[in-house]
Amino acid sequence: MSEEPRRRRAPAMSPEDRREAIVQATLPLVVKDGANVTTSQIAAAAGIAEGTVFRVFKDKAELLNACIDRVLLSDEEVARIKAVPADLPLEQRLVEAASTVTGYLDRMWSVMGALRESGYKPSQEDHEKHRGPQAGMQRVSTAVAELFGDAELRTSPEHAARLLLGFVFTNRLQGKGFGETTVEPEQLVELFLHGALTSGGTR
Repeated sequence: MSEEPRRRRAPAMSPEDRREAIVQATLPLVVKDGANVTTSQIAAAAGIAEGTVFRVFKDKAELLNACIDRVLLSDEEVARIKAVPADLPLEQRLVEAASTVTGYLDRMWSVMGALRESGYKPSQEDHEKHRGPQAGMQRVSTAVAELFGDAELRTSPEHAARLLLGFVFTNRLQGKGFGETTVEPEQLVELFLHGALTSGGTR
């Protein structure tokens, strides 16, 4: 009988890929359990030994901070906004952007909210790093500004983009913090472009 061929081992991950894989396995667990997630749960979700977690991250706090960094990263959203066809009507372009930004906020807030509610307290250094406007949101705003193209605006494209993002932010905040019904991106963009008045105007 011929011998069975020896099973080849899968190629080892690079340190960067291993780090990203662990973070990606951790994120849904953080949404569910916040800072109470255990490294054994993380290892099981990532399909690795628990010791591997600590060969990549010095402790769980560093891993949780890496998760925060990851959800603040907006590379995917910026690429999606930049891929919106320029020949679409402006309103449709902005609807695509508003939908993308809504997803970004939901992803970010689900992780940050779960950590906060579970009592997670980052170090002073990490707290300072994540204060103020995040670079990820600034990149999103720049990408949205480009969608206005050569539209005739009453303000600069950069300012218009920030105003639209303010609409999106407030809309999601109403649903998250105040229990009010949020509006769909289509209605949000219509209000942004055309205002809250009906065609009858003011009395």
